[in-house]
Amino acid sequence: MNAPAEALVTLADFDRPDALILGIGNDGRQDDGLGWAFIDWLEQNGLCPQAELQRNYQLQIEDAELISRKQRVLFVDATLDPAAEPFRLYPGQPQYDYSFTSHAVSIASILATCQTCFGRLPEVYVLAIRGYEWELQMGLSERAQRNLQAAQQSLCPAFSTETV
Repeated sequence: MNAPAEALVTLADFDRPDALILGIGNDGRQDDGLGWAFIDWLEQNGLCPQAELQRNYQLQIEDAELISRKQRVLFVDATLDPAAEPFRLYPGQPQYDYSFTSHAVSIASILATCQTCFGRLPEVYVLAIRGYEWELQMGLSERAQRNLQAAQQSLCPAFSTETV
């Protein structure tokens, strides 16, 4: 775990109608499915029923408009970054970068676009969960599954992840 934000933020902070929890990834590419697995877990356990839950393969420029209508947003994505072992929860910061293509945009660029085009920025957190395997195959690696459970337990300490 990294960053002081994780001690302050729980899922209860996102259980509200003006919140969005967005899982990014592809469950057909092993650990790239961590973001979707987090959303699956929320749905299967009835957690954050007031929040809007979504899954995206990748972020698009149109997502700036989507988040502009929210007060609080949690992006959940897999990461290769070894510093995020087992996961990292941190406040999102707007910043234009060179990741912009016609197919994918970084979280920071989405935030910067939201701020520039819509004159506002919701409270944003990023939950980056460490992944290891990225082949075309269904299912998370064992290590990624453990990291997902660690993130779940941190954000929802009263909920046992033993059944996940």
